[in-house]
Amino acid sequence: MKKIIIISLIALLSVQLKAQLNWNGQVSAFTNFSPDNQYSLFLGGRYIPEINYIHSLDSGKSFDILASVDLNSSILSDPFQGQIYNGALNPYRFWARYSGQNYQVRIGLQKIDFGVSTLLRPLQWFNQIDPRDPLALTNGVYGIMGKYYFKNNANIWAWGLYGNEKRRGFDAIATNDKIPEFGGRLQLPILTGEIGLTYHHRKADASNFINESIYQEIAENRFALDLKLDWIVGFWVESTYIHKAENLGPLTNQNLINIGSDYTFGLGNGLTIIAENLLYGSSEEAFSSDYSNITAMSLNYPFGFFDSISSLTYYNWDTNSTTFFVNYQHQFNKIIGYLMAYYNPSDFQGIQQNELVNNFSGPGVRLMLVYNH
Repeated sequence: MKKIIIISLIALLSVQLKAQLNWNGQVSAFTNFSPDNQYSLFLGGRYIPEINYIHSLDSGKSFDILASVDLNSSILSDPFQGQIYNGALNPYRFWARYSGQNYQVRIGLQKIDFGVSTLLRPLQWFNQIDPRDPLALTNGVYGIMGKYYFKNNANIWAWGLYGNEKRRGFDAIATNDKIPEFGGRLQLPILTGEIGLTYHHRKADASNFINESIYQEIAENRFALDLKLDWIVGFWVESTYIHKAENLGPLTNQNLINIGSDYTFGLGNGLTIIAENLLYGSSEEAFSSDYSNITAMSLNYPFGFFDSISSLTYYNWDTNSTTFFVNYQHQFNKIIGYLMAYYNPSDFQGIQQNELVNNFSGPGVRLMLVYNH
């Protein structure tokens, strides 16, 4: 199906080549030093070019296509170990969308993201955005998604996915990419905020854990509730329950609940603080697990239009381990510079990580320059 989607999008794009296309892109170069790792020096670069075609139709309707790739290369270096070179060219986004005044349908390789949490996200089902990554890079998923918007700001989502073998979010085991997935979401306004109900069904593949064919197509159902309210402070709750039809011991059920709040203090240009606490557990019986506990806090302070500093701290109460990250950002004329310092425990869990962002254990510093055109 992935080949059919890509061929169809290429055909649609080729028909419209006579039309004006928007060409954008993001170039990033980075270097990282982490003395506790085998290869202490990391150098790399990435270019994500993007072509976007938009065609307005009658009665508020429009059709647009977006195509982008991820071209990256890197070097891990050590004066005694030598060097390791890596490079790749992969599709990043490749979708077509048809939109009306109160609906849209999008098909192809896309990012699907929802939920109200910021740092620790039980509803990060289809992406792996690392909150420490200022570029918010993440792999997409192949599928079709539709949204309908009501006049009272309520909206409903529906999606079908296929051909996505990579683990995403808090997946305990991989997806069987030869069987379609499907789900939906209802989001409603309530008081001073919103409430969301989400469902997803997939077939999980646990053959890497259990060498029997019956465990290649395990039915899995996900249910989620999220609520966000804004009064004096922002407050939200995001919870997920995941159940597998086959008994996989502690992997049969997953329970996650996150509570968070944010507030901007009137200090100088405004100090914004975000705090969240995640309880998560896995068990053979539903809702009977012993929960692990992670607390996260983020601070952000803008010095002006061109400079800001932010920090992230994660604390695992079970292992007494702490992750710390601080980022200073400066906007030059055409380039954004990031100077980052961090400490990552070797076995810290609960923070989303993905193959697009290299995180190293122990202390380290990273410098990154980004140019958007």
